[in-house]
Amino acid sequence: MIILFFDLTSMQPDEMDRAAKAAENYVSKQMQPADLVSVVSLGSELLVNQDFTSDHDLLQKTLHAFNTGAGQGFEEGAAGATEGTPDTGQAFTPDDTEYNIFNTDRRLEALRSIGEQLSRVDQKKSLIYFSSGMNRTGVENQSELRAAVNAAVRANLSIYTLDIRGLQAMVPGGEAQSASLRGTSAYSGRATLNQYNANFSNQETLVTLAGDTGGRAFLDSNDFSKIFRGVQEDTSTYYVLGYHSSNPARDGRYRHIAVQINRPGLKLEYRRGYYAPADFQHATRDDRERQLEEELSSELPSTDLPVYLSTGYFRLSDNKFFVPLSVVVPGSAIPFTRNGEQDKATLDVIGVVLDESKQAVSRVRDTVKLALNTSAEVQRKNVQYDAGLLLPPGKYHLKLVVRENQSGQMGSFETDLVIPDMKTTPLKMSSVVLASQIQPSNRKGDNPLVRDGSELIPNVTHVFSSGQHLYFYYEVYDPARDTNSNSTAGNGPAGKAAGNGPSPNTQATNSKAPGNKAAIHVLTNVAFFHGKTKAYETPLVEAKEINVPNRHASVFQLDVPLTELKPGFYTCQINVIDDASGHFLFPRLALLVRQ
Repeated sequence: MIILFFDLTSMQPDEMDRAAKAAENYVSKQMQPADLVSVVSLGSELLVNQDFTSDHDLLQKTLHAFNTGAGQGFEEGAAGATEGTPDTGQAFTPDDTEYNIFNTDRRLEALRSIGEQLSRVDQKKSLIYFSSGMNRTGVENQSELRAAVNAAVRANLSIYTLDIRGLQAMVPGGEAQSASLRGTSAYSGRATLNQYNANFSNQETLVTLAGDTGGRAFLDSNDFSKIFRGVQEDTSTYYVLGYHSSNPARDGRYRHIAVQINRPGLKLEYRRGYYAPADFQHATRDDRERQLEEELSSELPSTDLPVYLSTGYFRLSDNKFFVPLSVVVPGSAIPFTRNGEQDKATLDVIGVVLDESKQAVSRVRDTVKLALNTSAEVQRKNVQYDAGLLLPPGKYHLKLVVRENQSGQMGSFETDLVIPDMKTTPLKMSSVVLASQIQPSNRKGDNPLVRDGSELIPNVTHVFSSGQHLYFYYEVYDPARDTNSNSTAGNGPAGKAAGNGPSPNTQATNSKAPGNKAAIHVLTNVAFFHGKTKAYETPLVEAKEINVPNRHASVFQLDVPLTELKPGFYTCQINVIDDASGHFLFPRLALLVRQ
């Protein structure tokens, strides 16, 4: 497998011509039937011009398409000194050192990216890097150089560098196409020395890239076919040696390899070392964050850590909805460590919401710290994390990843999220939230589940005990006004209570607003079905006014005791009737009641 990598940011038009022609000659004259060749270029962006193929025609077409007149404008800038530079008549010579650092980092990042993408292919791979040199500025580019080399070594990728400038002659007084040199350097020999130093600096990075990855550097030669022969010779026949390391440490450190033979006079070329695998405890902070991002973008979900998630939606304005997220992890799946008098654990949570065009529109990132006097109680319960998002109406895909930071196990949960556009909906209603807990809260914000200093904690699993309370929370928006609002709950067929159990408590307003000649008239209750049999139905609740004016919402929070329900599976039907407009909705939810 051979990658032809053209660094268009460093080559002049004539050098681009030479590089393309050298590659075309290889494809037409030297390419073997077993060779798989890919063409990659770096201009304004990193592009895969041609994926791996053995089709000569496709490769020739791709190489011939390089536009030599479209220079990318990333050549080396001046360093600010005027001595020994061409006198172009400019008032001053700009210092482009910072731009040079950026350009070099950009090229090294491209090499690192290629290495990371090829790491999934186990066999030996070769990359031929066409460029006009790569200049480093002190130690500024050292970290990117090491990252590029490390990525290539991990991917078993050898880099073969080619200085496409070929054999160069250093003219003491400067080239004829350049202006006369400033200062005395042309007469003291300093100008020629500076040219050699600059050329060496450009080629030194190419030699480093090749030597540290098991490749070779081809410099100062106009015979560009040598590099292709060298790659074919190195990959046509080679030995694969395997062994088990006696060092069991998974610390991610670099380990050197030495290979010796008992035949004198032979030169060995082999990989000089490798990076040991790193477990979660030896991973750096950046490595851990990158692990979360990679899992978030992975097509295959992690299931080592069980994760459950529920969502909903509540209207804040016509084009703004609050989406509560509730994430549950079983306490038995979280390892706690004893620290002082407390058991502690941490969970990392990361999530992303994608729209229909696969663009990220919202993200969640948080670290949950758990500190308990004893973890025995948590082992029998669940750990719940609640968050919220603000989204417009639309269809979305939500993926959330949770990692516990003791062993590094991860779990993920994906779901589609549909937020309806309520502008054309006859009866505008939020999602229904089931809960079994209400706790004090000082939170301030847009969360509708936080009201009057209390927060409703959603029940993600919809599993309840018979001794608990069952809370239903939902909202009706913009209900129609009833010009004849003299009816009361319990009058007529719609207001008759069904079932023999105790009446549920409700926070919906049941009295008519004084002085309001056109009150609303919304009726609601909940029916419980066990199979095809109606097991219980709550009395009817009536709302005659909007009790959240800033959102034009009538809020219903029903407290249904579960003592009247036998253990088992139930389907709950929430009946909502806008009596003034004649519209109705009957959403259904499933729940389990345990003893």
